[in-house]
Amino acid sequence: MTARVTLLDGFGLRLSGSDAPAMPEDLPHSVQRLVAHLSISARPLRAAVAGQLWPDVPEDHAHGSLRSALWRLNKVAPGLVEVSGGCLTLADGVLVDIHELGEWARRVMDPACSLEQLEVGESAIQGELLPGWYDDWVLLERERLRQLRLHALERVAIRLAAAGRYSDALQAAFSVARAEPLRESAHRMIVEVHLAEGNISEALRAYENFRALLADELGVQPTQRLVRLVEGLREPVSSAAAESTLVPARTALAPRLQYNAPSLRIYRLSPPRERTPRG
Repeated sequence: MTARVTLLDGFGLRLSGSDAPAMPEDLPHSVQRLVAHLSISARPLRAAVAGQLWPDVPEDHAHGSLRSALWRLNKVAPGLVEVSGGCLTLADGVLVDIHELGEWARRVMDPACSLEQLEVGESAIQGELLPGWYDDWVLLERERLRQLRLHALERVAIRLAAAGRYSDALQAAFSVARAEPLRESAHRMIVEVHLAEGNISEALRAYENFRALLADELGVQPTQRLVRLVEGLREPVSSAAAESTLVPARTALAPRLQYNAPSLRIYRLSPPRERTPRG
């Protein structure tokens, strides 16, 4: 049996060579949970699967529910699950999207990975594991995949920036910031890429936006590691110097940069003297 199981953005099962996929509504929820569990686990024992999928019932009832789920699944997708030595596993050739995500992450985080292999596909930046499922084994795997994806994207951004591919590096870093808006390491990467390009105004804008977000959401300030990146980029203007300095209004393109214009000399004109008529 060759098939494809999708768990990101919801459960799905498509049989290869079939005109119509076995959609989630065609499968009882107990069967969906069984396929999802076997997709996440390596080779679990039958007893472990029964205990995790039906934890609130007696053991014999849980084993009966597992047998029923296996029978129902075999009617829809015969051969999808193999039983060997008391263990359950998906058959060889069954594709699982989270396995592909894990393989991509391991590849791009490998120092031996070439720049040409640092692609960022749609599956690398989108999709939450089984949204709406709150089983412990789902929650743990969801968090593991989330962290794996974020670290892999940040690694891609670092390597692309080091290679001078700043646009691609920014896209990877923004993918992380979009997924986790309060993740400082992603915003720090954005600032660093802007600085590497020489775009000081962009770097300052990215820093100020993140600083304001942290203050609004958590009431905290960025770490010194991020603050040091932008220190010295803006020269303070004293009040005395400001009186004799023309400072243009802030524009939308550079809202927080200050520019010093040449000082203006002011000439005082004396009133004309009255001429005394000659007599």
